Amino acid sequence: MDVLKITPRGYCHGVVDAIRIAKHVGESTPGPVHMLGLLVHNTHVTDDMQEHGVKLVDAPDRLTGLDKIKDGTVIFTAHGVSPAVKAKAQAMGLNAIDATCSDVIRTHDLIDRLVGDAYEVVYIGLRGHPEPEGAVGHGPGKVHLVQDAADIDKLDVRSEKVAITCQTTLSVWDTDSLIAKVKERYPQAEVYNEICLATQERQEAAVAAAAEVDVVIVVGSTRSSNSKRLVEVVEKKGGKPAHLIDNLEEIDLNWFRGVKRIGVTSGASTPSQLTRKVIEYLQELEPPA
Repeated sequence: MDVLKITPRGYCHGVVDAIRIAKHVGESTPGPVHMLGLLVHNTHVTDDMQEHGVKLVDAPDRLTGLDKIKDGTVIFTAHGVSPAVKAKAQAMGLNAIDATCSDVIRTHDLIDRLVGDAYEVVYIGLRGHPEPEGAVGHGPGKVHLVQDAADIDKLDVRSEKVAITCQTTLSVWDTDSLIAKVKERYPQAEVYNEICLATQERQEAAVAAAAEVDVVIVVGSTRSSNSKRLVEVVEKKGGKPAHLIDNLEEIDLNWFRGVKRIGVTSGASTPSQLTRKVIEYLQELEPPA
C-alpha cells in the first residue's frame, strides 16, 4: 500500500520535556514517585513511566488523586494543575515536581494576570480534561469553562472586562466559531487564542495531506484531545475519512477497500516507535479486494 507519512507528527516539545523530567525523577529519587494522572494522554507512555519507577495515580480530578498518595514525590503532568492542588501537595509534605508544558504555563500566567486586573475569563475547553481543570482553578468564580454553543448561551458574566482564551490542544477551526459566538454576546471581549503551535501545525499538515490521500490514520489515544482533533479536522476540513487507532490490532482492513493511498499522522503524545510500526504494517499491506 502507498503510505504518505504526514509531517510534523508525534511528540511535541511539552511531551518530550515531561517524559524527560519523569524518567529522571523516577530513576534518581529515593522513595515512592507518583504521577498525578497520566503524564501525557497515551497509555504506552504511562506504561513506560511505570517501568522507570513512576507509579500512576488516576482519579477523576487532581485534588482527589492526591488523597491516594501518602508520601514521597508527586509529578504534576504536562496538562498542569490548579494552585489548590499545589497548595495541598505542599501541605501534605510531598515533594512536588512540575512537568507542566510551557504553553500551558503561559496560559496560566495569562489567566492570573487577567483575573488580577478584574477580568472575567471565558475559557473554551473540554469538561473532564485535566488541562481546563487546572486553568479554571487559577480563577475560581472568575474563569468560566465553555465547551459548546449551548454553554455560551448560559453565560452570566457581570464584569465589563471580559477576556476569551482556550485549551491549548483544541482545533483552531472549532475555537474560532466559539470565540465569534462569545464576541456576539460580549463585543468588548479581548481574545487570547492559546492553541499551541505544535497542535496547529499538526492539524494544518493533516488537512493539507488529506487532499493527496484517500483515508487518514491517526495514531493516538482516545484520551488524547489533540489526537481526536486530528481526526475531526481531517474529516471536516480535509473532506476525507479518518480513523483513530491506539495500536495495530485496532486497524480494520475494511477501511482500505478501494483505497490507493493512506496518510498517517499521530498525536503529540504518541511514541514515534508506535507510529513507525503502523506505517511499516500499512506499507506491507496488499490492498483489499
